[in-house]
Amino acid sequence: MAIKTYNPVTPGQRGKTGYTFDELTSKKPYKKLLVSLKKSGGRNNYGRITIRFRGGGHKRKYRVIDFKRNKLDVSGTIETIEYDPNRTTRIALVKYSDGERRYILAPSGIKVGDNIISTDGEAEVLPGNSILLKNIPVGTIIHNIEFQKGRGGQSARTAGSSAVLMAKEGKYALLKMPSGELRKIHMECKATIGQLSNAEHSNIKIGKAGRNRWMGKRPHVRGTAMNPVDHPHGGGEGKTKGGRSPVTPWGKPTKGYKTRRNKSTQKFIVKRRN
Repeated sequence: MAIKTYNPVTPGQRGKTGYTFDELTSKKPYKKLLVSLKKSGGRNNYGRITIRFRGGGHKRKYRVIDFKRNKLDVSGTIETIEYDPNRTTRIALVKYSDGERRYILAPSGIKVGDNIISTDGEAEVLPGNSILLKNIPVGTIIHNIEFQKGRGGQSARTAGSSAVLMAKEGKYALLKMPSGELRKIHMECKATIGQLSNAEHSNIKIGKAGRNRWMGKRPHVRGTAMNPVDHPHGGGEGKTKGGRSPVTPWGKPTKGYKTRRNKSTQKFIVKRRN
């Protein structure tokens, strides 16, 4: 997929880049896999803001994605490659031999007409095939990785992301995650072969603030620009700095402070990303 530039007839288009969408084969999604999506504006069930700087944005429909890939040993054919407004990577509509259709994350290089399969046994190491880690050769590039058997893929799901199967030892596989972290994952967990599509996403230049508003992102305000009542970094008279280490609006350190809550999974991390 290529990136296109714009003729700067307005200030917002100078330096702005966008997608050509050459790889897409359908503009209309499959209706039976669409779910209505209600906006929350970053608010919880009490109406209180729990995620700041969210709101607005274009109306969307949610595409139901098959992260579990639990339709086993049934061959499927790629029908379309589509755009999904809810994620950065592209999605593919798969029609299985029994007539059922499901959306999956589209790996790079996959084309309409390609055959894919999900199995607990052995299968060809081809993009889109979902296989147990124990049956994937060392050195293979994978995505949509499970952390718990049967739970569905939780990692390496964004545009252009992938992990590498580094080694196998005992009942665990050693994976190099997209963050650079080395992590042990049980061999009975599944992963999908290949790198995810739309790797050029990181090179897109937004160009203007309004484009972020279309995506539901509101302006992000610096703590130093606030008053002391609103943020620990807020200045008093003359907006002077507070002279303290960088913290969140609730006083927790933001640089170098470890926020990991689940200590029980610490044993699976061989090397931290930092």
